Amino acid sequence: MQAVILAAGMGTRLGKYTQDNTKCMLRINGRTLIERALDALDKERIHRCIIVVGYQKDNLMGFIGTRYKNIDIKYISNDVYKKTNNIYSLYLARECLIQDDTILLESDLIFEERIINDLLCNSEPTLAVVAPYESWMDGTVVKISKNGTICSFIPRKFFDYNEKESYFKTVNIYKFSREFSRNCYVPFLDAYSKAMGSNEYYEQVLRVIATLDTHELKAMVLNDQRWYEIDDVQDKNIAETIFCEIPSEKLFRISRYYGGYWRFPRMLDFCYLVNPYFPTEQMQNEMKAYFSDLLTQYPSGLNMQNLLAGKLFNVEADSILVGNGASELIHALAGIEQGKIGVIYPAFNEYPECFGEDRVVPLVSGSFNHSSGELLSFVDQCDTLVLINPDNPSGSYIPSHDIITILESLKERNKRLVLDESFADFCDSEEDPSFLKQNLLDRFPNLIIIKSLSKSYGIPGIRLGVLASADTELIADLRRRMPIWNINAFGEYFLQIIGKYQKDYATSCREIARERKRFGTLLEGSTLFEKVYPSQANYFLCKLRKGLRAGVLTECLLDRFGIFIKDLSDKKGLPGDGWVRIAVRNRADNDTFIGKLGLLEGEREEEILLGPCPGE
Repeated sequence: MQAVILAAGMGTRLGKYTQDNTKCMLRINGRTLIERALDALDKERIHRCIIVVGYQKDNLMGFIGTRYKNIDIKYISNDVYKKTNNIYSLYLARECLIQDDTILLESDLIFEERIINDLLCNSEPTLAVVAPYESWMDGTVVKISKNGTICSFIPRKFFDYNEKESYFKTVNIYKFSREFSRNCYVPFLDAYSKAMGSNEYYEQVLRVIATLDTHELKAMVLNDQRWYEIDDVQDKNIAETIFCEIPSEKLFRISRYYGGYWRFPRMLDFCYLVNPYFPTEQMQNEMKAYFSDLLTQYPSGLNMQNLLAGKLFNVEADSILVGNGASELIHALAGIEQGKIGVIYPAFNEYPECFGEDRVVPLVSGSFNHSSGELLSFVDQCDTLVLINPDNPSGSYIPSHDIITILESLKERNKRLVLDESFADFCDSEEDPSFLKQNLLDRFPNLIIIKSLSKSYGIPGIRLGVLASADTELIADLRRRMPIWNINAFGEYFLQIIGKYQKDYATSCREIARERKRFGTLLEGSTLFEKVYPSQANYFLCKLRKGLRAGVLTECLLDRFGIFIKDLSDKKGLPGDGWVRIAVRNRADNDTFIGKLGLLEGEREEEILLGPCPGE
């Protein structure tokens, strides 16, 4: 068995990283791609490798030499790499292909070493490594028959997204038997190159072969094996995250994305908070039906968005303001609200960060349950009180009659209450927890409601939030600070049609409440937690057993199982570093989470969750 690596390309999309070197010299977390590939081959005792070079070939040849560990290196030079594509590079290596069974791979890949082992252990003599198609992928895809044969190659121009569930992306790692190369691939490669020219891709030859009844190209489908193709700087960044070997660094990189986790489809996100039961498939299909119009036309201005939000919550349009998520509205409010701001700690960081720590008066209480009397005594120290109800991160709930008591007292003192109801719809209390009603806004003009629709309606991708108050001067002032098009057309269309799906939404919230109860009971059964706090939101605040560290648990779950939770070690108002927040997802995901916790419980916890964090 030998290997052929195609490494002649320029990699111009990587900018400065390939200005003086070919792509395979790119370093990912300290190691070059070519070293990673050769190490994987050496581990499987492949002792001969042919590398087709071109752009900046002297750097690569000087770096690797003619022998790498136990591998003899032979170079073939593609001197017209600027005018040709990889079909020509492989054409130059065609005589090598027919000499032995061959592992063929491209040099811009990063992959787990076990992929090569799996390929060699597979009894099929000729194989293409493929992976189920995912949103980040680009390039050639294939379809596979029931017996694992590649029945068709789908070039980009014929890609049909309606069939994406049946597509597999070629990983650009192949195993060719000598007989396949000699009797099939190389003759077709020679003919195709002469007929179509040298500025083509070698997979085009496989596409032709796949149409023949006399030859079968089998697929080896990857499951949980990691790999990534690096074409640009974003690919480099993602690959460095996926292949980070230091758990603390990997957690830092994932956290720094603040979302966009569809790029990591195998990761389970128990950190960010959404409604997994809404929107319904029917509502999503309605939005998809008008995707083209929404994509290609301007959304309405802010006034129309306020009309739509007013219709949704049955309040006057001049009493409500739509934001690009609740965060935009909090930022805007912080710019005009005067005086000291009372914030209960631990808090949603957006409030102290937007208003400024110098203006924030903190109330810290270890019980996470605050009576109206306690809060009113605290109000003497501030001009505006911020309440998140249910609270984030504790999930505790202040009954409506206590909120009324607070509002009446604040009204007498000419002070405001900012009431964040982002999680109120998940409450299973008998009373209606929401104050987003015109009669209550009119009754308490000192009340400002903030609500994130992203979290409760399950639409963080289109970013919607509202701020409501009967203080129309405040609303008008905030509106003047907003751009006229702060909401995109997808957000506008959601507001337009949501009324038809309100029953479905109510059902989804009840489903969250039911699953929260079940999931909470399972969490309470874990030996890792000293306490799981009761919650009326779609998450749980959990205190780890004494001596266990939240940072180490968070890193361990991400690194070993691809599960991302919220480490609250640095959250003000929480004593020690043994606190985490865990989102409520759907039943299947929650059961997976509990199963992985069980694996940790069955191991020696002092080695996993005690002592210094990995990387310290």
